[in-house]
Amino acid sequence: MRVRKKPQFILPGAPLGFPDPNLADDEGLLAIGGDLSPERLLFAYEHGIFPWYDEGLPPMWWSPNPRTVMDVDHLHVSRSLRRVLRSTRFSVSFDRAFRDVILECGRERDEGTWILPEMVEAYCQLHELGHAHSVEVWQGERLVGGLYGVQRGALFAAESMFHRERDASKVALVTAVESLFAAGIELFDVQFLTAHLESLGAYEIPRVRYLELVSAAVKRGADVGRS
Repeated sequence: MRVRKKPQFILPGAPLGFPDPNLADDEGLLAIGGDLSPERLLFAYEHGIFPWYDEGLPPMWWSPNPRTVMDVDHLHVSRSLRRVLRSTRFSVSFDRAFRDVILECGRERDEGTWILPEMVEAYCQLHELGHAHSVEVWQGERLVGGLYGVQRGALFAAESMFHRERDASKVALVTAVESLFAAGIELFDVQFLTAHLESLGAYEIPRVRYLELVSAAVKRGADVGRS
């Protein structure tokens, strides 16, 4: 682990830029402040950085080590989950209800939420600009699961997911991985490893490798489109 460095303070509206993530400690706090403009958010994701902070604080910008990713080769889908995917229990859509998904992701979390109102508006703006996407899982007309994330070239940075029915978030994630890689995504980032993600095939890679993959992926295209 590197010696912890003090994060850089950024004024709102300041020129785009962050400290080099390769020089950060493993916790990865690079900067505090700035704003959630589309330009700054997209610049951050293009450099392996994401915002994450609590209510009452200014934006905090992170690039932790290691990073967690998913891909089709490592994807683990149990027989029972594959049966759910093939059944008519759920239907899945893409970009049909982005705002609803991000709002649901921020609700009813025991640990609280970092999906604050200003984050909701910032990511909805990215969605309107075509840079953020959602996967929705429905039971009839009821939204019961989903996820959202940011696309930059062939990078998809998944931000959060939720479920209101058993298996709904798994359906959202597996569908996202399979469909987005089929559309040309080459790097599917899920930030941190959890037991839930690991059970579906997520794995960690060193930050230095992640940043190399990001640099390559954002220069290539992916035809994600909209449903």
